[in-house]
Amino acid sequence: MADLTQQEWISQLKSDNKAVVLDVRTPEEVAEGIIPNAIHIDIFKGQGFIDEVETLDKTKTYFVYCKAGARSGQACAVMNQLGFKKTFNLLGGFSQWQGEVSSL
Repeated sequence: MADLTQQEWISQLKSDNKAVVLDVRTPEEVAEGIIPNAIHIDIFKGQGFIDEVETLDKTKTYFVYCKAGARSGQACAVMNQLGFKKTFNLLGGFSQWQGEVSSL
């Protein structure tokens, strides 16, 4: 896992056309907007989060974010324990996101 600034996160995301953007916020937070093309798995689901993450392709690169960066850091750590090799945490999270936003 690596913590990346928004600029680093966007740059690395653009350089990997198979990368996945993962939003680990609550449904209420997601209702405020989502980074385009992100998939949503709420980290507060506990075992449900782990079960859903286990269905993802572990060979891909994951760019993970939450509201401020703490939960996404935890999500990256959990994913690494589950065998994911490349996870990147967005420092500052969605609350500091300056890029495009869409709705689910």
